[in-house]
Amino acid sequence: MGILGHLQPTTLWTLFESICAIPRPSKHEEKIREWIKNWAEDLGLAVKVDAVGNLAISKPATKGYENRKGVVLQAHMDMVPQKNSDKEHDFVTDPIVPYIVTEDDGDWVTATGTTLGADNGIGLCSALAILAQDDIAHGPLEVLITTDEEAGMTGAFGLQPGWLEGEILINTDSEQEGEVYMGCAGGIDAEASFDLAFESVPEGYKSFNLSISGLKGGHSGVDIHTGRANANKLLVRFLRQATDLFGIKITELNGGSLRNAIPREADASFVIHVDQVDAFKASMNEYLATLRNTLGTVETDIDMLLISPETFTECWASDTQNTILRAINASPNGVLRMSDDIEGIVETSLNIGVIRCKGNKFVVLSLIRSLHDDGRAEAQSMLESLYLLAGASIKFSGAYPGWKPDTQSNIMKVVRSTYQDLFDKTPEIMVIHAGLECGLFKTAYPHWDMVSFGPTIKFPHSPDEKVQISTVDQYWKLLVAVLENTPVKT
Repeated sequence: MGILGHLQPTTLWTLFESICAIPRPSKHEEKIREWIKNWAEDLGLAVKVDAVGNLAISKPATKGYENRKGVVLQAHMDMVPQKNSDKEHDFVTDPIVPYIVTEDDGDWVTATGTTLGADNGIGLCSALAILAQDDIAHGPLEVLITTDEEAGMTGAFGLQPGWLEGEILINTDSEQEGEVYMGCAGGIDAEASFDLAFESVPEGYKSFNLSISGLKGGHSGVDIHTGRANANKLLVRFLRQATDLFGIKITELNGGSLRNAIPREADASFVIHVDQVDAFKASMNEYLATLRNTLGTVETDIDMLLISPETFTECWASDTQNTILRAINASPNGVLRMSDDIEGIVETSLNIGVIRCKGNKFVVLSLIRSLHDDGRAEAQSMLESLYLLAGASIKFSGAYPGWKPDTQSNIMKVVRSTYQDLFDKTPEIMVIHAGLECGLFKTAYPHWDMVSFGPTIKFPHSPDEKVQISTVDQYWKLLVAVLENTPVKT
């Protein structure tokens, strides 16, 4: 039965434990795609794969439900690969190891030092469980499983008109039970690139490596408003100060790993004159104490580590170093504007997700999100102006539209009334700051009536990711009831 097979609903959890054993980081979905395809064909279901690697699985309507509107259940097959720095794990070859933990607010499933992949693995397995069971009433059903959602929405971008027949789409990629989503933010990636110039390390300088770690990180949309710190920003702030005070000379600077994850760790290698080492260490300890004092309520485990590695003979030129540190230090990050229309919802945000040395280039990867095209354009303009003033080149790519709310949505009304009947309370109808694929689906299928809901998943895109067991059962009951209650074709 495994670790999770005794949980309810049994079919869903058994499937989830199965896919945890199959590596599926973004850009490496071959194994999970083949597994799902073989699994569905073994059930006698019709399966097809499109040019970009999306899967579509069809199941005929339950007897008596042939006159219902066709439903497309949608999930993505990939997961975000994030791990703690002390965890040995290769996401391309190694399985995720889930376990159950009991906390004050209930029982959760999490993973050992890595992301769990509940985002969107629970939604994926709920769709497969619907396909696997013959005791669930539904109309004509298609399951759409997209590829590469987390790293570029390649599957959603490549979805072709006419490939699917349904009229209703249920997206399973939401992460708070009791909230039903009718809209989401759009976004765009930004890549700024600096030319690196180098000089020889002067005499009398000692080499060090400084790291900042222990931050919580998280989803750059869902968690952007929580006050979680950005390791890239924190480290650069200190390095800029140390440049002025102690004349440090940087040799390497890296932080973060994904543009859509709040960076948890960053590190820099540098040299400093031996006469300044003690003062530097005192300043570092003072900075760490300040961070723990100001951020400690949220960032409970923040730490900085200074070690002396091999000796460096080359460092960044002073002008290069000053320009890069000042540009990143000045860059906006986090929440830029809250929505005027929807209380408590972020309208526009920016995440400096990755800073990286690449040969003779230094690259900064950011992700802008906004509920409005104009908000995205404003943030894009600010970022472009900043980096061009700093002498960097900048390019924007992967723009995807938001999902504009439809207040007249019939499936939204069905979900709301079904939730009320099941749980004797009204769900919150929300717009989410994360980038769901629904906005892109509207390009190919403008007629689709769409809604999104799911269980409670905390801290996606970080090794702290966990899914609350009780809410998975609630989500499942809602999904099954909604399929039974879908409208009749007009």
